[in-house]
Amino acid sequence: MREIAFREALREALREEMLRDDRVFLMGEEVAEYNGAYKVSQGLLDEFGAKRVIDTPIAELGFAGIGVGAAMNGLRPVIEFMTFNFSLVAIDQIVNSAAKMLNMSGGQVSVPIVFRGPSGSAGSLAAQHSQVFESWYANVPGLKVVSPSNPADAKGLLKSAIRDEDPVIFMESEQMYGDKGLVPDGEYLIPIGLADIKRSGTDITLVSYNKMMKVVLAAAEALEAEGISAEVIDLRSIRPLDHATLLQSVRKTHRMVVVDESWPFASVSSEIAYRIQKDAFDELDAPVVRVNGADVPMSYSMPLVAAYLPSVDKVVRAAKEVMYLRK
Repeated sequence: MREIAFREALREALREEMLRDDRVFLMGEEVAEYNGAYKVSQGLLDEFGAKRVIDTPIAELGFAGIGVGAAMNGLRPVIEFMTFNFSLVAIDQIVNSAAKMLNMSGGQVSVPIVFRGPSGSAGSLAAQHSQVFESWYANVPGLKVVSPSNPADAKGLLKSAIRDEDPVIFMESEQMYGDKGLVPDGEYLIPIGLADIKRSGTDITLVSYNKMMKVVLAAAEALEAEGISAEVIDLRSIRPLDHATLLQSVRKTHRMVVVDESWPFASVSSEIAYRIQKDAFDELDAPVVRVNGADVPMSYSMPLVAAYLPSVDKVVRAAKEVMYLRK
């Protein structure tokens, strides 16, 4: 095991897959000459050349479409968006081409492509650069959606995404690229669609993904100090969702809080709450409670950003609510 940064884990995954398969290439804004907006692709241009590490104009719809066409013709593109906020410009290619092509061709044409980059808030970046899109893309049949929370998972999941025959939306966090964590030596893959129990517990299940896992794990520590044992589940994959692991946990703890940075309406947490209350209603000792971002556009002001986002205190209060320890 080695301790490396999140960006380094992603870079290792890209490099290993590019060495393994010459059909893999990286394309996006500033990925080549500038070594990536967040330095994920640092050194890859020097190693693999300009045919496999390709800088693009600021034209997301165009280079996403080029990637989809390349994937349909046998290549395995990794398309980097500087932020998923900019992917809205390319959403027609993602939703109407990449996601639907296998179905529309009767299974004859697959689209093995990865769209990756940061999603969610990153400080004082205001309304147009702070949005969470996991639930948007997870709503689309034909897409897989991955959202890792640590370097080890990021590397193993990105390698699986690049090898997958379906289009994968791979959502990172701008605030986590410098985070360090232990990553196994040698090659390894983490299957898409498998959640991870980061902490075992008996009293309540806390569920989240991406950078909100930091909040949830800190909340679990705070709850432990008050004698409450929290089981913490990292979804890692949003679609497919590991519903079996969630059910198994809630049948043990009988209580669940889902923490989701996105707006509350039609969110990932909405789907989880529905599924748990549908399939494990008799196991629940309290309704599933959600902790979401505020139902407003993100502000620039740091105090308003703090008020908007889920926090340790908000998660602890939600946990106590389902434990009937506080109204």
